[in-house]
Amino acid sequence: MPLFAMITHDVPDPERRKETRPDHLRHMDALEASGRVRYGGPLLGENGEVMGSLIILEADSLDDAKATYGRDPYVKHGVFGHYDLLETRQVYPKA
Repeated sequence: MPLFAMITHDVPDPERRKETRPDHLRHMDALEASGRVRYGGPLLGENGEVMGSLIILEADSLDDAKATYGRDPYVKHGVFGHYDLLETRQVYPKA
């Protein structure tokens, strides 16, 4: 199944991320339970502050990935000021 990476950049509003985090984690937990998440975590600035996120998931198509990411509460509630969604291919670690 193809892999899609979402690379995000937060709006400068850490409180919005904090308030939305429980819903975001429930969304991610459901994706993980379905076996679709390959990687997910925050992107950190030089001082350790959260600047955005990197999420890699399996999806049937780019449209499927867009729909899945579009349901993420961080997207729905504007935590991410902007993001890129790109298809990727795993090379390492070697399967």
